[in-house]
Amino acid sequence: MKLFSKNMEFDYTTTTTKTFYEAVQSVQDAIAKAGMRVLHIHDVQKTLAEKNFTREPFNIVEFCSAKFANEFLNIDINIGLCLPCKINVYTQDGQTFISGMRPIVLPQFFPQADFGERPKEIDQIIRNIINDAQ
Repeated sequence: MKLFSKNMEFDYTTTTTKTFYEAVQSVQDAIAKAGMRVLHIHDVQKTLAEKNFTREPFNIVEFCSAKFANEFLNIDINIGLCLPCKINVYTQDGQTFISGMRPIVLPQFFPQADFGERPKEIDQIIRNIINDAQ
């Protein structure tokens, strides 16, 4: 079973000249500016270090819009598996990246669901957050 079409990008990823910590703060600020709420920041580097694994800085910023979450859950309760939205901020080989999953892929996970234009709208919001955070 093929999940993604060739012209459908799962993620939207950019680089930034900001430091890792500046980028994490910029993502939080851009999320607030977009009218959404940061729920939690997972420090993946720290969590893995507790088990003696080494990784460059990596944070997962979980955020949500209650309105959008409720709409999607009303369409299909299993969409909860994709919530909340996440933006990853990480460094790799000294370069800082900001990356988010694109909601336009949701219809491929839930082909029976009628999303209308909402995934495209939220996709644009997430790309705006990432671009604002650069």
